[in-house]
Amino acid sequence: MKSRYKPTRRALLFWTLFIGIGAVCGAVGMLADPTGRAMGMDALLPYFQKLPLADVLYRDYVFPGIALLVVNGLTNLTAAGLLLAKKKAGILLGGCFGVTLMLWICIQFYMFPRNFMSTSYFIFGFLQAVTGYMAWVFCRQESFTVSEGDYPNAGTNPRRLVVYFSRMGYTKKLALEEANRTGAMVHEIRATERTAGTLGFWWCGRFGMHRWPMPIEEIPLDLTRFDHVTVCSPIWVFHLASPVRAFCQAAKGEIREADYILVHHQKNPYWNAAREMDRLLGLRDSPAVSVCCREGRYRSRQRNNQIPLEMYCESPRD
Repeated sequence: MKSRYKPTRRALLFWTLFIGIGAVCGAVGMLADPTGRAMGMDALLPYFQKLPLADVLYRDYVFPGIALLVVNGLTNLTAAGLLLAKKKAGILLGGCFGVTLMLWICIQFYMFPRNFMSTSYFIFGFLQAVTGYMAWVFCRQESFTVSEGDYPNAGTNPRRLVVYFSRMGYTKKLALEEANRTGAMVHEIRATERTAGTLGFWWCGRFGMHRWPMPIEEIPLDLTRFDHVTVCSPIWVFHLASPVRAFCQAAKGEIREADYILVHHQKNPYWNAAREMDRLLGLRDSPAVSVCCREGRYRSRQRNNQIPLEMYCESPRD
């Protein structure tokens, strides 16, 4: 799958260099001519009188120049260096310094009349902060891995089956853990629509928002020969994932007994998805486990009946 982190990291690198170099140049100009005349800023000094200690710190541009250099210049260049070195700290610092720039511009909003330059740099800071957050999320998503070879007991019990659909691998990991615990066979639901990458995310959101079933590849199994089936599904737009909805529609009447594992980003357990699978499969009161997972980290698990929770997971927290 094409990386989303790499272009986002490059965009964040651009913002840190753009803001950092601009701040250093501005600071050098202020320190070279503290009166501000060379840069046409001498008329702005009276506006600094609104700030505390104005008589001491803001009689010229020496202190503002030092502050600009430290707060927005050296900091962003440090983040740029860390990004070039491919350090994760550069992602966090780059996003945080976008917030710092917005706070800096808020001070300017307080001091100066509304102007194009301040507004533009506030937008730049916002874009830098958003880019930093996106890079952090994509980095964590793409560093998540799951290997079928780590679950040697899966597939040793031909009477049980684990069925799953997974875009990012989070649901797949839980499905393989369950198959390894019970020895169940494993079947991955494969959608015929695009589900990978950023475009796939939005396309899946469209199906999830309308609660449509998503076309899937033909099921190559005789589901009636299994005594028990575990269906593992992510949550899309607060409801059952569309490919799993299509699977349940196709499997109605063929599954005698089932339980469910639901994977989602929020704290809501989304038992509605379990009830929908029961309705589609023609079952009642099937047990379910709800797992909150954020960027590959499993944070909490809930169950909807009295079956021991430890039966559904190898550890209470990953």
